[in-house]
Amino acid sequence: MPLSTPAGRPPRLAADPAGDPEAWAAAHRDELRAAVAEHGCLLVRGLGLADPATTAAVFRRLADTLMPDREPFAPRRSYADGVYSSSKWPPNQQMCMHHETSYGVEFPGLLLFACLEAPASGGATGVADAAAVLEALPAGLTDRFEREGWILTRTYHDEIGASFAEAFGTEDRAVVERCCRDRSIDFAWQPDGSLRTRQHRPAVLRHPADGRRCWFNQIAFLSEWTMEPEVRAFLVEEYGPDGLPFTTRHGNGDPIDEDVVATINEVYEKHTAREPWRSGDLLLVDNIRTAHSREPFDGPREVLAALADPVRRADREVRTA
Repeated sequence: MPLSTPAGRPPRLAADPAGDPEAWAAAHRDELRAAVAEHGCLLVRGLGLADPATTAAVFRRLADTLMPDREPFAPRRSYADGVYSSSKWPPNQQMCMHHETSYGVEFPGLLLFACLEAPASGGATGVADAAAVLEALPAGLTDRFEREGWILTRTYHDEIGASFAEAFGTEDRAVVERCCRDRSIDFAWQPDGSLRTRQHRPAVLRHPADGRRCWFNQIAFLSEWTMEPEVRAFLVEEYGPDGLPFTTRHGNGDPIDEDVVATINEVYEKHTAREPWRSGDLLLVDNIRTAHSREPFDGPREVLAALADPVRRADREVRTA
């Protein structure tokens, strides 16, 4: 199958499913997986995905295992086991580069996205090579994060973002506490009934296929400094600086300065490849090697997602002296 690699855009493959996307995906699975292994991502155009049932069948043909969405930062609609809507994020706001569930002890090795309805404008899912981003970031910044890791703090409010019941799949506090202990998450229930959590994670991982070092985290995306200024001001006034729905810190607990977050996002932007969605498109992303984003958009946009092929964090950590 001819693969094109246009500059500034993800690698692209033209599909000819002859009316049966599932059969085409099954027949070309090995070739598609090999292309993702080589390039870090792959856009398949012309597959004609138009409904959740067909999309779910294609996802299952291409993945080894579909995962549940654990600890989401924003609600998703579930279409089938392991098949979800994209995260509910304001359409007029940028969803910055990140690696899916990089704060988990287990995370997807492969992401699958299918565009059932392309927006009128904008809304591209950008991609960026994580090894190149690590190399391009200032050495002083990456050295500290490699030594100390990073911390994600979350406060689960019912009014904004995912509630603790949505994030942990239960309203039973005892089950939530057990999940936190199993996933190395510190937790504390607040007087108002909200849940506050803290999880310490490495910022750099080795890829399981070739051992390459990858910048793998959500330090910038889940930072308070990536929020729109008026949104951050409202949340700080409403919940206080320690009660934000999410923010990130250095591994020793120090706050992360706004300029650090700006630097990370600037490097991501310089390494971003993007292609506007067309209805029926399929995008496969190596979640360790490739970060992804979502750009602001106008009009309806329906993109389904699946998290696949789980990886255990401990096996992939980069250890420093």
